[in-house]
Amino acid sequence: MRYRVCKSFEVESGHMLSKHPGRCRYPHGHSRRIDIVVSSERLDDHDMVCDFKAIKLAVADLLDRFDHAMALNAGDPFAKELIEGGMASRVVVFDDEDPTTEVMARRIFEEVTAAIAEGRTLTDADGNAFGFPTGLTIERVRVTETSSSWAEYGI
Repeated sequence: MRYRVCKSFEVESGHMLSKHPGRCRYPHGHSRRIDIVVSSERLDDHDMVCDFKAIKLAVADLLDRFDHAMALNAGDPFAKELIEGGMASRVVVFDDEDPTTEVMARRIFEEVTAAIAEGRTLTDADGNAFGFPTGLTIERVRVTETSSSWAEYGI
């Protein structure tokens, strides 16, 4: 048996899917919910699977990049216009793929996986250090796009 915990986040983000045949190829936005599920066969020294704060700190910069930003395929001509038009800080460019909800879930999964594998120690604003215990596994990242649609990436 495994213990599982989930840390959830919310971001507001826009995207354009240049490969889409319908309306999704036009700029539009979503209120996204992001659920990150990690598990372990045992609890750490604090009787936790993992401190929720460690998960939060591991994805803070990435989620800040997505929040109130427009995600685009690098091949979309609109990407260049936005970046050169002074919006570079609020544009997230995806190389050779559309920023679908599935792709966003994978990117977040990869970020947390790297933090766990590297054994990162993360520090909050108060100077408290948080790390990932050994034996921790990220199982999945679910990104909800609308009240009736979500995408998930994981093991």
